[in-house]
Amino acid sequence: MSAKKSASKVVLAYSGGLDTSCIVPWLVENYGCEVICFCANLGQEEELSGLEAKALASGASKLYLEDLREEFITDFIYPTLKAGAIYERGVPAGNELRPASYCQEDGRDRGAGGADAVAHGATGKGNDQVRFELTVMALNPRLRIIAPWREWHIRSREDALKYAGEHNVPVTATLKSIYIATATSGI
Repeated sequence: MSAKKSASKVVLAYSGGLDTSCIVPWLVENYGCEVICFCANLGQEEELSGLEAKALASGASKLYLEDLREEFITDFIYPTLKAGAIYERGVPAGNELRPASYCQEDGRDRGAGGADAVAHGATGKGNDQVRFELTVMALNPRLRIIAPWREWHIRSREDALKYAGEHNVPVTATLKSIYIATATSGI
């Protein structure tokens, strides 16, 4: 294994959806690392049921589930509303703050002491990847960032379903219902 693809402990921004569930065994296989899943509870209660079992079944060593609802509202939503921040022609900014809130905790190494890398499931089709990575770099520049969508052979949700099946990853998405809603805690 090359030095480029080496990490000992990786914290994955985990939602339990198709992408992040596939990322767990992919990281183990390609980086030879321990994977710790981290999920921020920002209010998506029903989507958190069974999340720990799913993370462990996918190959993670642990799942840390942090209740960040109060911090998210106090540290991000209220200041955004006070500032009158608007996103895309009049929509109040808010959802765009999720990566920053999540990374603030990730950058503090909450529950993942000794991690040398963080990973996310942002595809690069939107700004989540940029928000996640810049926030991690600002808060904890020693952490390496792994972005599987820039590295792996998976190019579609159909590819991800196939990968999940080949690696016994428990997912709820199917070819008929490929865009099952997942927790908004991951990226």
